[in-house]
Amino acid sequence: MLPIADFNIFNYITQIIDILLVTYVIYKLIMLIRGTKAVQLLKGISVIIVVWFLSSSFDLRTMSWLMDKVITYGLLAIIIIFQPELRRALEQLGRGKFFSRTGLPEEEETEKAIAAIVKSTNYMSKRRIGAIISIERETGLSEYVETGIPIKAHLTSELLTNIFVPNTPLHDGAVIIKQSQVYAAGCYLPLTESPFVSKELGTRHRAALGISEVTDAVTVIVSEETGTISLTKNGEIYRNLDEESLRNLLNAELIISNKSTSSNRWNWRGKKNGQTP
Repeated sequence: MLPIADFNIFNYITQIIDILLVTYVIYKLIMLIRGTKAVQLLKGISVIIVVWFLSSSFDLRTMSWLMDKVITYGLLAIIIIFQPELRRALEQLGRGKFFSRTGLPEEEETEKAIAAIVKSTNYMSKRRIGAIISIERETGLSEYVETGIPIKAHLTSELLTNIFVPNTPLHDGAVIIKQSQVYAAGCYLPLTESPFVSKELGTRHRAALGISEVTDAVTVIVSEETGTISLTKNGEIYRNLDEESLRNLLNAELIISNKSTSSNRWNWRGKKNGQTP
């Protein structure tokens, strides 16, 4: 029979291990839903919990009764709402990827992706090959990925160029890049509803503006008519970009903005909304 002191130490160690395991699982779940619409849904659930707590504390009977009903049936609603994320978690668990780690640092992968995008768009610009490339950031683009053809291939300039070669099945759709991968091609993006968009902009530019209005994605466009390169973000379009300007903008949005929330902006040469800044 173990002494009482040894038993207490053993019990203490098991509790620490239990807490560490739960913390790690919660961390992996957060990483899993990061960049998807589940983040916004979690914020909504947090608001419901806060309202339920306040209504119970201040004895607001009607509101408390309503929140009790919401929470009672909330488990079923969560399973339905988070079905894509739960399915992806189970798939990763079955493939042994739930506890895996990424190989290269995220910043290094992003730098390589930017280099590939700049090289490809510069090549297509000189040959007037139309293209639209949307890069996922914090807001997930899963619903738009589902409208295209899944690829999930390593991002290279050659692959991007080949996708947009004229008279091919994927030429007219958008490419969606996620975590430095060509995730899907031939995707349909929502068109902008802004009445202030220049009439000289075609469908690709309107789709790029549309996706930038509903998500935080950064989208690069190559005009098939003129060969000019443009970029959209946050409902704005930057036109007539050269190779250096495009690289600076992508670095500023995908690397610098992820490391700092300061108001410093990267200098670029181009036109914003068709006007000289």
